[in-house]
Parts: sequence; C-alpha cells; structure tokens
Amino acid sequence: MYSLTKSALCLARNALTAGEAALPRYAHKFSPKLYTQPQLFACLVIKVFFKTDYRGIAVLLEEHSDLRGVLGLDRVPHWTTLQKACRRLLTLRRAERLLTATVRRLLGRRRRIKLAAFDSTGLDCGRRSYYYVRRRAKGATTKEKVRYSRFAKLEAAFECDTHLIIAAIPRRGPAVDTDRFVPLLEKALGRVKLDTVLADAGYDSEPNHVHARQKRGVRSAIPATAGRPTSKPPTGRYRRLMKRRLNKRYCRYGQRWQAESGFSMMKRRLGSMVAGHGYWSQCRDLLLLALTHNLMLD
Repeated sequence: MYSLTKSALCLARNALTAGEAALPRYAHKFSPKLYTQPQLFACLVIKVFFKTDYRGIAVLLEEHSDLRGVLGLDRVPHWTTLQKACRRLLTLRRAERLLTATVRRLLGRRRRIKLAAFDSTGLDCGRRSYYYVRRRAKGATTKEKVRYSRFAKLEAAFECDTHLIIAAIPRRGPAVDTDRFVPLLEKALGRVKLDTVLADAGYDSEPNHVHARQKRGVRSAIPATAGRPTSKPPTGRYRRLMKRRLNKRYCRYGQRWQAESGFSMMKRRLGSMVAGHGYWSQCRDLLLLALTHNLMLD
C-alpha cells in the first residue's frame, strides 16, 4: 500500500521524469526553447498540488528557488505560457501517454495486476457553496434546478493494492455507467494485464460480463441488481452466476471499496472541484487530477 507524498520537490521530480518519458523535449523544432515540455507539465502538476491557478503557480515558482532548481528552470514561465501548455499537453492522446508513464513509474517491470476496481465519481464545477445551491433551489423552476445537476465526472480503474489509477476517462454527468465498462476495461488492458475486475451495480450488464470473460479473458464481478425487483433469477448466464455466488469472498469482491478509497485520497488531498468552465477544459482538469494522484503515490 502506498501513501501520497506531501513533498512538492518529490512530486516535481516524479512529474519531470514522467514527462521526459512520455513527451518530446520541445513542441516544434522552431520553438523558442525557453522551457521543455516536461518542465511545463511538471509546473501544471505542481499547480494542482498547491490548489492554485496559473497566476498563482507563476508567483509560487518565482518565490521558491528550490522548486525551480528541481525543475531546472532558469526563468519562471509566464502564466499564459502554462495555460497554453495545458491545452497542448493534455489532449486525450498525450494524456494517455502521460498516464502510461505514471503507471510504468510505479509498477516498474510488472505488467500483471491481480485485482482492479472500477468506479466513477463526480466533482463540482465552480466554487459555489452547498448552502448557496440549496437556498437558490428553493422555489426555483424545473429549468433552474437542472442547471445545478451538471457535474464533472471521472471514471477510473484502480489497482486495489496500491490505489494506482491504471485507466481514466473524463466526461460530464449525470450519466449511466453501464456502457462505460468496456471502454474503461480496454484502456486498462492497453497498459497492464488484468486477472479480475470488480465493479459496482452501476456497471451491471450481461454484455459487459461476456466481453470481459469470453473476449478478454478477465474475470468480472458485478452485482446483478439492475432492473425492477423480482423473485425471478436474472437474465443471462453470468448475471445468474453473480446472483448465486457473489459475496465478499467470491473474487475478493469486498476489495471493491478500494476504488472509493482511491477517490477519497484524491479529493482530500487535491480537492473535489474542477475550475474549467467548458467541457474540454473540465476534461483536462480531470485528467490532470488523475495524473497528479499517480505521481504523488510513493
């Protein structure tokens, strides 16, 4: 079991190493070459660590020479440089490479994971207080209430032993999870081999079991509770198997709560809010949270 580091210097070193493994040194051969892309990525990770904005991290780097020394910065990037770097470095394709680098950093040469837990969580958009939302919703029309039901949603696959995020998909909620099991499984299998996958009832579906067990050779454990309550057995071979045998001992299903622990670790240390206003801006914030969580594991 790993814990999250409290050292900004250690995190900066980890982020710089992951950036060098996943990113080219410069974005273009004609770039000014004042900062490398791994340096800018490490600055973005430190921004999330200190829960500040682009202007805040620029001031923080200016005042902390030890951080600049670890990152190898001769001068502090302007806050607009960091903002543009975030849009460039955290596209889905590059974020996937960075996430792979963070997984390789912790697992080393190990490529097989015995137990993984799938889950999703919601994060607030903006800094409005719960008290304000509750008072604002009093006497509001249906259209006005819907505005407060939107949230950023992160789907993640955790290794149960270390709380390492091995796959992450950002999106916007509310949305069902049933059709998200296969994409999350495929992203996880692109990095490691899985023996068993544990998921909650939100992923309950016979096609999900068939894809995992028959097509990918991964044992799946999901409670068969979807649909209306009935005394009849569930439809589908594997859902009936779940109804008969699934308990805390079967596939060690009691370890599914490790996904909840992973999300709790991330929210307690890095916050439960994303600052982005647009959809893709929120997706970048979610991916950066997942990357920072992995880089903090030590």
